[in-house]
Amino acid sequence: MSEKAVIAQKAPYAADVVEGETYRWCACGHSAKQPFCDGSHRGSEFKPVVFTAEKTAKVYLCGCKQTASQPMCDGTHKSL
Repeated sequence: MSEKAVIAQKAPYAADVVEGETYRWCACGHSAKQPFCDGSHRGSEFKPVVFTAEKTAKVYLCGCKQTASQPMCDGTHKSL
């Protein structure tokens, strides 16, 4: 049986990322440092999604944890 991620919020998180920097997006929804991982997933089947910023920019990271394009928001929160 697969665990379901907790909805951290029904909106994306705007985050400023720096080109070449690596980030760990929280996939479980339990992190106190949303939208980034703080290790709260330990003991579950969840793992953070590691990504490297392609450019310095503001990105919109999924807050509902239901996106099909992890870690980026795809608008899924609008139908929850």
